[in-house]
Amino acid sequence: MESKVSRRLTEPVAPEVCEHIYAPRLARDFHAVFAAMTDLNQAHVLMLARCGLIAPEAARTLAAGLLRMEGEGAGAVPLDPEREDSYFNYEAQLIRLIGPDAGGRMHIARSRNDLTSALDRMRARDLLLDAGQALLSVEEHALDGAYRFRDVVMPGYTHLQPAQPVTYGFYLAGVAQALGRDSGRLSDAWARTNLSPLGAGALAGTAFPIDRHGLAASLGFEGLVENALDAVATRDFGLEILAALSQVAVSWSRVAQDYHVLVSHEFQTIEFPDRVTGTSSIMPQKKNPVVLEHLKGKAGQMLGLYVAAASAVKGTHFTNTIDGNRETMRGVWEAGEEGLRCLALFDLVIATARPNAALMRRRVTEDFASATDLADLMVREAGLSFREAHHVVGAVVRAAMDAGLSADGITPAMVDKAAEEQTGRALGLTDDAVRRSLDPGFSVAARTLPGGPAPEAVARSVETAQARLEARRAALVARRTGLQATRDALKRAVRELAA
Repeated sequence: MESKVSRRLTEPVAPEVCEHIYAPRLARDFHAVFAAMTDLNQAHVLMLARCGLIAPEAARTLAAGLLRMEGEGAGAVPLDPEREDSYFNYEAQLIRLIGPDAGGRMHIARSRNDLTSALDRMRARDLLLDAGQALLSVEEHALDGAYRFRDVVMPGYTHLQPAQPVTYGFYLAGVAQALGRDSGRLSDAWARTNLSPLGAGALAGTAFPIDRHGLAASLGFEGLVENALDAVATRDFGLEILAALSQVAVSWSRVAQDYHVLVSHEFQTIEFPDRVTGTSSIMPQKKNPVVLEHLKGKAGQMLGLYVAAASAVKGTHFTNTIDGNRETMRGVWEAGEEGLRCLALFDLVIATARPNAALMRRRVTEDFASATDLADLMVREAGLSFREAHHVVGAVVRAAMDAGLSADGITPAMVDKAAEEQTGRALGLTDDAVRRSLDPGFSVAARTLPGGPAPEAVARSVETAQARLEARRAALVARRTGLQATRDALKRAVRELAA
């Protein structure tokens, strides 16, 4: 027996190779690439016909056969792992339908190498569109919450210790801003992804006078990967997308970590509806944040996929290889699937989280988060340097804690006593001034600069961010509709050729 795909090979593929390499790959990939491979084959046949590289009758037969395969779908193709991969199985089915002469002409002026690279780029651009759309939804919900909760005062934390008063809306506005950068990274990858490697052949191009530019345009590509070797050797666009998705995962994991703390019994400042939580098999009182834990765990998996993909390619030669191309891109597709699932869950988390406004306000009032504002008051009204004021307020906070007082129990007398100990003089601040400086609401309202937590500042930042979001949404829609219009034109041309 001989190989089913080559007369150079005098033996059939070893059963172990079929079982452990080709069969799993076919099961995983064929249905995923069938539509894109059909588009690519149709575009190639149209180009060969335009360039006079196949006879009109062969072109018509090929077009009709490809339309038939498209209509019957991927499920009608018998998959044989002895034929190695998706392309050989696709081609074998076409030859069964239209015969070896016409069917065998479809592969003129190309290789699996440039074909597979093009398929990867077509799948990758779809992933960019889907991930970009999912991320926009999360950002939109974050901005909605930022505006709705811009007056809900809460402690801001550094090192998980109360730091300064902010609002829950301010927190969500910050999350939305980070997500906007994540969205930008995905969008930036489009220009380096949506380029055509077709015409590169195995690695050295082709001597047939094909139309690389026309072929690229018919599939919605915006240009060429010009150098033929680079076109088949490189999957750096996949690593770029995987890196961007990994950064998205880092973002959702950090937010999930924040919520994981805030929903705990010890904090209780954020609440999720029961439908977003789980319970215990033994402890009937439990309400477990399972979605948050899932998101944090999957972020680790996403980072692992990037490391695995980059490791697979780093030791390969600069040419087409299995480890450098197929194994690298397998990590991209897995990360894409997991990333889209996790973005849907992240969207649910952002949309359903509800602040316990009363408890947040009580916590920020009691936990000395406005201490910096008291120091600022001393700088403005008592003429202290900030470092002197810092020392005085530190002594006041220590005295209040020793006396069992919260921040709202601090008095001008306590301030004067600490000031005399630290600077040798009393400050004479009024009771009203001290109380206002320690009022978390006053602290937040005073920070009106761009990017600050004052409600009006948050409202302005939300308005600006929403305008940027709509611009990104319009760009996504334009890319998606552009690809669809190109695909519609391709289908019309194939039907006309077949007729």
